[in-house]
Amino acid sequence: MIRPDDLPSSSSQQGLPPIRGFLPSTLIDWPGRIAAMVFLPYRNYRCGYCHSGALLMADTHEEIPFDQVRDYLESKRKWLDGVVICGGEPTLHAELDELCRRLRGMGYAIKLDTNGSQPEVLQRLIEAQLIDAVSMDVKTVLDHRMAELTRAEVDLEAVDRSISLLEASPLEVEFRTTCCPAFVDEEAIEWIARRLGPEANYVLQRFEPQHCLEPVFRSMQPYAAPQMEHLLDVARRHCHKARLRNG
Repeated sequence: MIRPDDLPSSSSQQGLPPIRGFLPSTLIDWPGRIAAMVFLPYRNYRCGYCHSGALLMADTHEEIPFDQVRDYLESKRKWLDGVVICGGEPTLHAELDELCRRLRGMGYAIKLDTNGSQPEVLQRLIEAQLIDAVSMDVKTVLDHRMAELTRAEVDLEAVDRSISLLEASPLEVEFRTTCCPAFVDEEAIEWIARRLGPEANYVLQRFEPQHCLEPVFRSMQPYAAPQMEHLLDVARRHCHKARLRNG
């Protein structure tokens, strides 16, 4: 498993994390905003259904100079509402704070996508007012299933601390679960929804087999629309604001 201390610094951007992908605009990754997306490499989890497996390693994409990203964002101030930082797992990078600081200095709101494995990083970013929104993946029940899903040594207490931290924060927060039939069933959804509570902004995402990291998942049958609706009904027993995405 990759840990923060294992990561090399960016070869070309002193003080900033390496940028391995950039999406000029998206309408779906920050609901209600038109945002650009910055992709950082490395993950500490290796979920078989991941669609960004290339970012598990650093050498699969050419590094994008921050100056190039900055120049684009400067030219689109009138059109973009924010920047989403995703990965990979962004909180693995010690330089994440500086990236947020520079984007904030340009006047952009910032959303962070995370798996919640680094609560101390989330707390630091929140206290420094460097982020405005967070989407956190709650992958399944916080028990042995997390290790099976992520194929990693998961600090379950740390993930739970991240949930509590975000619940108490002033940020715009979204919790989300990809409903992969191998790891997420009615029992799992009920557990997660109960843990999040009635007021949480909770999204169920349909598992999509195409382009999964592991071949075995590419032949897995996703939940049909009626099954996703049933899982949503289960979630809403405990989490009144639960909703579907891509389903």
